[in-house]
Amino acid sequence: MPSQEYYQVVEAMQAQAASMIEGELSVEQQRAAMEEGFSFPLQDDISLTAADVNGVLGEWTVLPESDPNRRLLYVHGGGYVLGSIGTHRRLVADICRASGCVALNLGYRLAPEHPYPAAVDDAIAGLEYIWANGPVELGEASAVFVGGDSAGGGLMLATLLAARERGVRMPTGGIGLSPWADLAAGPEELSAFGLEDPTIPDNTVAITASQGWAAMYAGDADRRDPLLSPVFADYDGISPLLLQAGAVEMICRDTERVAARAREAGVEVVEEIWDDMFHVWQGFAPMLPEGQQAIDHIGDWIRSHS
Repeated sequence: MPSQEYYQVVEAMQAQAASMIEGELSVEQQRAAMEEGFSFPLQDDISLTAADVNGVLGEWTVLPESDPNRRLLYVHGGGYVLGSIGTHRRLVADICRASGCVALNLGYRLAPEHPYPAAVDDAIAGLEYIWANGPVELGEASAVFVGGDSAGGGLMLATLLAARERGVRMPTGGIGLSPWADLAAGPEELSAFGLEDPTIPDNTVAITASQGWAAMYAGDADRRDPLLSPVFADYDGISPLLLQAGAVEMICRDTERVAARAREAGVEVVEEIWDDMFHVWQGFAPMLPEGQQAIDHIGDWIRSHS
């Protein structure tokens, strides 16, 4: 049974979604709406420092109890088109608090201005950087994790796969929150899922949006490319994975498919499918108990692998 706060969050999300689909919004309007609706206040003990991450914009998140050698590279969600360091500051900080790590929140380049493989290239630059650089000084990390939500979850998987292909040092582990891992899925496939998600007022509109973002990011590339759609990847040699998804969300099946393929390749996988939860509910931890519970699981997993 969901918490009482769950229904309050769902009601607020329904209102926001309704306002966004009243008319067709430009990419800039969609970005502004996400900045407004997905940003929570930070606690006073959180320190933020800008970083030049091998030419990519980044921001270090540090708490007083953070271990500077236990590091998280975080790549935000937003369909590869929306989202920013700012929209995900609180989520990143909450994960840092639960795990005792520092985090590098990466402002990777967005589509349509910068289609695939720009985001993967930027994430690889971030992975190389975070192994050798801490928030204060140079120094090799004792453990490095890559995390991301939604499109960022797919990008997390692509980063691990690209690191293997390019001979880049693999991270200690990967963390995917509702990862969007199949950009090749058509409307017919997507329409069978997410029908019970209370935060989606119109399944058709949600599918149209995801198809539009997929097209903007993929460009002319084959959407079955494993770095675009990691559900098709070979996971041999990939780092341990923690994957979380909500049982009622449209792309829950992406998590199930990735987990199955990774296990077939012998990868250690913790797969958590949360009853009743919607897409990236962890981002609402400041007001949703289930969000904080999921983040606590992430923190425990990071600590156990550090």
